[in-house]
Amino acid sequence: MRQATVYIDSEALQYNLNRVKQLAPHSKIVSMVKANAYGHGVKDCLAALSATDAFGVACLEEALEIRQLGYTQPITLIEGVFSEDEMTQVIEQKLECVVHQNQQIEWLITHKERYNALGLKVWVKLNSGMNRLGFKATEIIEVIQRLKSHDFTCVLTMHFANADSDHPLNEQQKNQFLQVKQACEPILASCCNSAAIYKYPELHFDFVRPGIMLYGATPFADQNVHALDLKPVMSFEAEIIALNKIQANECVGYGSTFTATQPMNIAIVSIGYGDGYPRAYIKPNFVAINQQLVPMIGRVSMDMIAIDVTHIQAEIGTKVELWGKSRLVDDVAAANGTIGYELLCRLSQRPKRQVT
Repeated sequence: MRQATVYIDSEALQYNLNRVKQLAPHSKIVSMVKANAYGHGVKDCLAALSATDAFGVACLEEALEIRQLGYTQPITLIEGVFSEDEMTQVIEQKLECVVHQNQQIEWLITHKERYNALGLKVWVKLNSGMNRLGFKATEIIEVIQRLKSHDFTCVLTMHFANADSDHPLNEQQKNQFLQVKQACEPILASCCNSAAIYKYPELHFDFVRPGIMLYGATPFADQNVHALDLKPVMSFEAEIIALNKIQANECVGYGSTFTATQPMNIAIVSIGYGDGYPRAYIKPNFVAINQQLVPMIGRVSMDMIAIDVTHIQAEIGTKVELWGKSRLVDDVAAANGTIGYELLCRLSQRPKRQVT
């Protein structure tokens, strides 16, 4: 049986949640579990996150899945609703949602009496410079005043565009948020994602929204998870299924893009882009065998990769870590010109899943 397997470490997930509590001890934690818990499997992760104060999702379907699994914590829909019918379900289910445009406000007010929405918590999104979703600073104060007049509990929220760096927009966003918050007091507030939890402790306010840090990947390009005291939650493994000896001037894989310069021992591993492993690496890429990094050679195929085992003991059936504790997912992503978030989220359902 093909042995491509994704292992989810529940203890590591709990450790990372506790790390958030250490960093933001006075804030409630909204654990982001959107996109199937960043590819980790929401059903597999919720139990380990049961000590969180709330969950964050992208859409109503994700929220309803959590309810169907029996979890009762508050759930926030960070993109809000997409139709009037969804707003009625949000109110009926006593979910919380972000509002970021006027039509959502009208739906909310229209249905609040019918569905007994008194006191419902509404997250009001400030567009402070990222220019995706939200009300501009010039209009959001009036929006919040209107919602308060209808007895909604408001949470002022925004999202940093560059919390992972020292971009000058950070100060602009921060200042806008603080100005709006002051003008709308008393009001609850939330503006910190994973990177901002580390970078801006003075902005933790009432709610923090950890995402990638929960899963043991880094939100920073220049700091790995070990520097942040986080533990990788996912280990992605496969096995060696064949061993070959090649001579100098022999090629490996599609396109014959790799040519040996000397005799080599190569191993074929049962993993490929059909499993969600990235194909187009732009820098040297590695896997790990017994915690030792081993170089990949040639192109990634749909179902197989080739690795150089000339200087390491390997045999058919040897376990190979594609990413995990020895080969960090962020390093694999960097070799492919992308970020760890993408690799985690785009895994296919073909590898087996196992919770440890």
